[in-house]
Amino acid sequence: MDMSGTQRIEASREVVYAALNDVEVLRQCIPGCETVEKTGENELAAKVTLKIGPVKASFTGKVTLSDLDPPNGYTISGEGSGGAAGFAKGGAKVTLEADGDATILSYTVDAQIGGKLAQLGGRLIDATAKKLAGDFFEKFGAVVAPPADDAEPQKKKGLLGKLIG
Repeated sequence: MDMSGTQRIEASREVVYAALNDVEVLRQCIPGCETVEKTGENELAAKVTLKIGPVKASFTGKVTLSDLDPPNGYTISGEGSGGAAGFAKGGAKVTLEADGDATILSYTVDAQIGGKLAQLGGRLIDATAKKLAGDFFEKFGAVVAPPADDAEPQKKKGLLGKLIG
């Protein structure tokens, strides 16, 4: 299965690239992530629990970062085993392009699955994979560049306070 997409993130390429290499940011953004830890200079170990259709499985696996080109992007590849549920392996080419003060993150993913998961059918797997990728990048954008409306509620509260008080 192949898929690609883009996400505009309101942060510089350097900030986005650093976040893509930050274990804590990744842990917050990977759907179903229970743990992720650095095991080598460009290697991570992760445990993720996902529900795909009727199958819920915990995957443990290894992730490797390669083709490092700071702050322009890298290739991330990994493989995980979900026991009786099967396995997943694949990779993504991630590129970062400056767009004023923001960054356009583009990704191309190639993934393979096997075992019980492969028996669920291509449509369900593709839809789930696209949803998981979308969820990751949406959360990643929110973590890296949180909305700047922190001052807004205080203004409303102040105005509401004046109206009520």
